[in-house]
Amino acid sequence: MSTPLPGTLTLGSFVLPNRLFVAPMAGVTDRPFRVLCKKLGAGYAVSEMVTSRKDLWNSLKTSRRANHEGEPAPISVQIAGTDAAMMAEAAAYNIDRGAQIIDINMGCPAKKVCNKWAGSALMQDEALALQIVEAVVAACAPRGVPVTLKMRTGWCQAEKNAVALARAAESAGIAMVTVHGRTREQGYTGHAEYDTIAAVKAALRIPVVANGDIDTPRKAREVLAATGADAIMVGRAAQGRPWIFAEIAHFLATGEELPAPRVADAKRWLVEHLHDHYALYGELTGMRSARKHIGWAVRALPGGEDFRRRMNALETCDDQVRALTDWLDALAAHHERLPYVPTADDAANDGQHQDEDQERRLTA
Repeated sequence: MSTPLPGTLTLGSFVLPNRLFVAPMAGVTDRPFRVLCKKLGAGYAVSEMVTSRKDLWNSLKTSRRANHEGEPAPISVQIAGTDAAMMAEAAAYNIDRGAQIIDINMGCPAKKVCNKWAGSALMQDEALALQIVEAVVAACAPRGVPVTLKMRTGWCQAEKNAVALARAAESAGIAMVTVHGRTREQGYTGHAEYDTIAAVKAALRIPVVANGDIDTPRKAREVLAATGADAIMVGRAAQGRPWIFAEIAHFLATGEELPAPRVADAKRWLVEHLHDHYALYGELTGMRSARKHIGWAVRALPGGEDFRRRMNALETCDDQVRALTDWLDALAAHHERLPYVPTADDAANDGQHQDEDQERRLTA
């Protein structure tokens, strides 16, 4: 279903098939989800963040995040922390485990991260942020591994320093910058703005990626036009709709919108994803953590909310797969393609829920 866009993008030694990227999201962009998105049209995907704290590297959570078995190249791993030396060591640790690109997190707004001066909190201390960039680049360059940076527009409305920090990062050897069009103060509320992303693009020679509120093919085209960005990064809109990347690619290439996927195709993709998910997490954790993916996939379909409630009461992986298969088969009896219906969850509410979910899930 992948449709490469005209004009590829080069990152280090890798030529990405298109300019549609999966955003790193805590508790979401694990290996099974990244593989699914790449299969359905994404040209590049970044892992959920891995801590720079060495004492946590042997934890089950970190070991799963550092698992890249069977993932198509390039494998990009995001690291987070506040100490330059520790971040450099974390970069080397992840390269040893298969990372081919290292991404530095200066964009996460979750309080549990920012209270420790990691994530977007680093934008308040440009000197420290630059020290981290320099240390990570120094650790990666001898091994031929590009380093990228994800940031916000700034800490708050009065302190938008994305342009200055991006320039410094480029001078220090960063290969690509992604800018989420919100301040840390906004979290995921309100609306993303793209003027700052356009200013960053105008100031840099390296590729710049636009992120924030890209939830339809038309919005993707609008953001590319408004920012002049080299690529776009999609986050929340891919939850439950990983085929959005193919939809965007087709629209950008042809100006025409793809019809919704066939129910039978969506069933096959979702069931394959569930089995991959269970294989990574095991029976109990896999069953519990799969609930959100199933819920996202059905929420915009008729009867989806009622099915989600019933599915959340199931206690085994086999029961989940059987229930989803039966429900989609029943849907296919009346609809060839997924019959999306309006939902009560608008973008603002989704953003607030995602912010709350991330704060619960993240570890320092």
